[in-house]
Amino acid sequence: MYKLEVYPEKCHGCGNCVVSCPVNARDPNTYGGKGPEDESIVILRVINGVVNIINGDLCGGCGACVESCPVGAIKLVIK
Repeated sequence: MYKLEVYPEKCHGCGNCVVSCPVNARDPNTYGGKGPEDESIVILRVINGVVNIINGDLCGGCGACVESCPVGAIKLVIK
């Protein structure tokens, strides 16, 4: 029902979104904002200093990532 949109030009790679995501947090290896090692269970990951959507279809639309982003680099839109 929801779709994540990322604005890489705004992102400064802090990783707040990755750490705050409850889906990413299911894996105990989520650390330092990079997310779980298993890409099949991760929604967001910081790659080369910019957040990337890995599996947007896993997003339930809770908005934790949006709220945690200090620069407005992530948005939830209704599909």
